[in-house]
Amino acid sequence: MMLGTYTPKLDDKGRVILPAKFREELAGGMVVTRGQENCLYVFSTAEFDQVHERIRQAPLSNRQARDFMRVFLSGASSELPDTQNRITIPAPLRGYAGLDRELVVIGAGSHAEIWDAEAWNTYLAAAESGYSEMQEEVIPGLF
Repeated sequence: MMLGTYTPKLDDKGRVILPAKFREELAGGMVVTRGQENCLYVFSTAEFDQVHERIRQAPLSNRQARDFMRVFLSGASSELPDTQNRITIPAPLRGYAGLDRELVVIGAGSHAEIWDAEAWNTYLAAAESGYSEMQEEVIPGLF
């Protein structure tokens, strides 16, 4: 499970060093793709296969399902960490997420998310205000 918040930097070649706590789970390869709110999702290859299988079950006759599948899968990039545990984030994905040098990488359970640091701080400030009320609507009976 991927948890926590990390602040790596993007180098001049578009590479980022993965957080040490995620390396074992992602060592066999990963898929980086567009996420919601203009972040990037990072899935282990095995987890991405499961997500893809769920997407495939959506009816092709549903326009929203087709739109989601197209956007999600067309941006996907299979990556293997190099010997220094870096991955290259393709330019189109860096552009989508507005990535600059300062990044935030968060663990979101089954996947990681890569955010531009300023975008993450803005998002988190807005989301934290409703956090305590959110759980009853999203996950009833959690606490």
